[in-house]
Amino acid sequence: MEEEKTVRTGLVCEGGAMRGMFTAGVLDVFLEEGIRFDGMVGVSAGATFGCNFKSRQIGRTIRYNKRFAKDRRYCSIESLLKTGNLYNAEFCYHTLPETIDLFDWDSFLANPMKFYMVATDCDTGRPVYHECKSSNPEEMEWFRASASMPLVSKPVVIRGQTLLDGGISNAIPLSFMEHIGYERNVVILTQDRSYQKKPQAGMQAFRRLQKQYPLCYEAMKNRHFMYNDQLADVHAKETTGQVLVIQPPAPLGIHRVEHDPEALERVYQIGRSEAEKRLEEVRAFLG
Repeated sequence: MEEEKTVRTGLVCEGGAMRGMFTAGVLDVFLEEGIRFDGMVGVSAGATFGCNFKSRQIGRTIRYNKRFAKDRRYCSIESLLKTGNLYNAEFCYHTLPETIDLFDWDSFLANPMKFYMVATDCDTGRPVYHECKSSNPEEMEWFRASASMPLVSKPVVIRGQTLLDGGISNAIPLSFMEHIGYERNVVILTQDRSYQKKPQAGMQAFRRLQKQYPLCYEAMKNRHFMYNDQLADVHAKETTGQVLVIQPPAPLGIHRVEHDPEALERVYQIGRSEAEKRLEEVRAFLG
């Protein structure tokens, strides 16, 4: 008798800045309930918040975001003016995870689930995929690159590549996971089912700031087409049972940059609620 083929399960987390509190709520319920995956990919906030799923740190994402929501060291116009980054790179990617609310690299690396993140190559306008599999300081630069929102972040240079937010070029990387062999994927979206992305505002400013990267500008200009096509693909595969989608039941009503801890908690609880409603469905889907 032939050995039964193992189906690899994947988790796809889109970004959305502080809409990522919805994703954090879903992932914490998954952790509490022992829901596991063979691999995971995160884009922007889906990577910077999603890494806590691999390190199995329940509550860390909502905890530090509420604690520092009003802290100028974390996210502020002051930081943008002084450093070129709305989210202060030194505080967010070093001080916070290394000395204040420790990121558990040992648990992250001990977890056999593979973890990928997406950034955008400024020279080509194309997505770059990186598997995080060490605690080398360079890994934090990949997290920062994946979440470096255009217009309010400086590009991140890693080994000669100039990188920005992964959402510019591949906002919902389901096809990436399918391409590398994950056949049964759960996709966490941070917009409700009625959402369709509109053309990006502020393109003239982006063109001036990134004039040396015309292909990145083109990717930004066409971002809404890419996103809406990906959204259609996800929902088509949901209809045929190839994909399971968890997304907000209605618009979350939260700012991309949110300084109100109560708003963060509200969106986090919506994520928890949606995950709890779907638990048995998720278990059945993953097999």
